[in-house]
Amino acid sequence: MEQIFQFALTVIVISASGVMAPGPLFAANVSYGLRGGTKSGLKMAIGHTIVELPLVILLGVGVFSLEIFPDFRNIISILGAITLFFFAFIQIQTTLRKNKSIFSESKKNPIIVGIALTGLNPFFIMWWLTIGFKIISDAMLIWAFSGILIVFLLHIWMDFVWLGVVSYFASKSTKFLSNRNYKILISGLSIVLIYFGITFLMDVFNSSTI
Repeated sequence: MEQIFQFALTVIVISASGVMAPGPLFAANVSYGLRGGTKSGLKMAIGHTIVELPLVILLGVGVFSLEIFPDFRNIISILGAITLFFFAFIQIQTTLRKNKSIFSESKKNPIIVGIALTGLNPFFIMWWLTIGFKIISDAMLIWAFSGILIVFLLHIWMDFVWLGVVSYFASKSTKFLSNRNYKILISGLSIVLIYFGITFLMDVFNSSTI
């Protein structure tokens, strides 16, 4: 039970780096939220899910196929760590930009926008091919193919909650969504990413010394 709790906490915290990361999906969600409220955010999350679910399944199949290589998990851990450091750097760099608004305008269907801004976002693809791949691999080591569904469920609810909450507050025009508060949140997440990147590398070091 403790193992499940620790894994779930790790997935949720690391997933926050992808869910809350600044990018076109977040900006578009704020824009839609100003007019459509929570409903627009949930629709955008549905579009996001339409792209994400097949990708997670394909990665799970890839993990199963690559298990025959002895250094597979170490390589994935190293790539995951490097990507975590990269994301942390990008997010910190974003918070240091002055007079850079995180909001934008768009008028298309929220579901279509969710699909487009997810599938065409290179950072989203990179996150799943490295960090996400590492998490799926760990889950499958414990729960076999059921691990794919466990990872997806632990991750996807955050997309719905985050996009729904952001669009709700956007509709209320609260100061919660100010650039300053958002950047403080992202800075905190960046520190957490660095921590998990170090733990990924420590796992590789520990396994190589056994």
